[in-house]
Amino acid sequence: MGFRIYFTSELSEDNDKQTAEILNLTSRIEELETRENLTVSCDNLIQAYTVLESNVNDLNAEIKTLTSQKDGLTKQIQEMETNWNELNVSRAQWSINEYCKQGKVTQCQPCEKNWRYREPSCYSVNDVVPTERLTWEEAQEYCRALNAYLPSAHNEKEKNIIDNYSPGSSGTNGYWMGLRVENGKWKWADGSNWTDSSWIDPPTEGHCALSVQGKTPWSSVSCDQKQRWLCQKKALSV
Repeated sequence: MGFRIYFTSELSEDNDKQTAEILNLTSRIEELETRENLTVSCDNLIQAYTVLESNVNDLNAEIKTLTSQKDGLTKQIQEMETNWNELNVSRAQWSINEYCKQGKVTQCQPCEKNWRYREPSCYSVNDVVPTERLTWEEAQEYCRALNAYLPSAHNEKEKNIIDNYSPGSSGTNGYWMGLRVENGKWKWADGSNWTDSSWIDPPTEGHCALSVQGKTPWSSVSCDQKQRWLCQKKALSV
């Protein structure tokens, strides 16, 4: 009887020890698992940091490239401004040479050489041979290249100037002026509306006005015809 009590007591102590060891081992396992998880998390953080560092380096390289491009564009703009200023000086000198006669006394005229002065404008009469004649659009571009435009007439005086500078004998063989049909209405090239309907026939889409000396009303013909043309620009104040 005493032996059984002793044996039972020993078994109980062994169970307690084994239970304690199991709990200890379980705790160690959990600790190791936690450390492993921390190691994985650390590795993930290191990988993420590496990616971010690479992105930052790429951004720095891109910023450096953009800065270089900006410096190049700034230099190009400065060179263009210098060229533009030089061009303006050259054009100003050209204008002086065109408008002013050089001699003991400089005499300036209101219009360039070969242009005709009728206050407040200068007119160029382009009486060219048939092979050199232009459409209305081509004539407008020609005048623009001379810092001028196809002429407009907003009163009887300006109309008479255009008529007098348009020598010809046929109503379909005259000079382009800055009047054409837009959206079913006669309009001047400067954007202003037509005011006197007695000067030309009712509008026909695709038509432009042609001036012939001594002929009223003006002719309405296709803008694609090849014709002579007039140019007009503001006169120089002298």
